[in-house]
Parts: sequence; structure tokens; C-alpha cells
Amino acid sequence: MFGQTKAFSGFSVDDIPKAKQFYGETLGLRVSEENGMLTLHIAGDRDTLVYPKDDHTPATFTILNFPVDDIDSAVDQLAARGVSFERYEGADEKGVMRKYGPPIAWFKDPAGNVLAVLQED
Repeated sequence: MFGQTKAFSGFSVDDIPKAKQFYGETLGLRVSEENGMLTLHIAGDRDTLVYPKDDHTPATFTILNFPVDDIDSAVDQLAARGVSFERYEGADEKGVMRKYGPPIAWFKDPAGNVLAVLQED
């Protein structure tokens, strides 16, 4: 039934202007706004909808993963832009988990949603 449908993902935030600044300026994504909602234009034609929700509860799981070639460089660049990384048990001093699977580091958007940057092989 949906085999040929171009499905897309979405998530809520509690403040659209803060989300627009974070995703557009801090992360450098192309962002558009229409009808009080944002669209994150992700490479590979993977648009993601960001919508306001008055009783927003942050996602406690990773809602977006950003693959990179060099995790240390990405973490350093994001930190220089004011991004704080979560410090989960087993992570190194930068917040990068290197023990299981690809190197990965988690951070949150202004609404508290969990995002990740991970190194591709």
C-alpha cells in the first residue's frame, strides 16, 4: 500500500523560533517555515517536519542521526558553536561512545530532543 509513498518523519518542539535558529544556524541545515511549522531539508531528499506542541515532551531516544566522516572534527565544530554533548557512561571526555558500533555522540536540541552525530566507516 505505501511501497511507493515518500514518507517523512516529524517531531515536536516547544519553541519554533529557537528550533529554527538551532537547526538552521547552529547545525547549518536548510530550513523553511510555513504555517507555523518548520521543514528541515536534509541531504538525500529526506525532509523532516518540525511542529509546535504546547505540551511538548522531549524525546528520550535519538530522533535524528547525522553521519559524518570524522566524529572528532564534528564534535569539536559543534562544541565551538555552543552545542553541549551528553556524557553517557562509557563515553570519552568529548562525549563520544567508541565501545559499541560506530563512534557516536549525543546532544539535545533546544526543546530537549536527543540528536546524534556518528562516524561512518
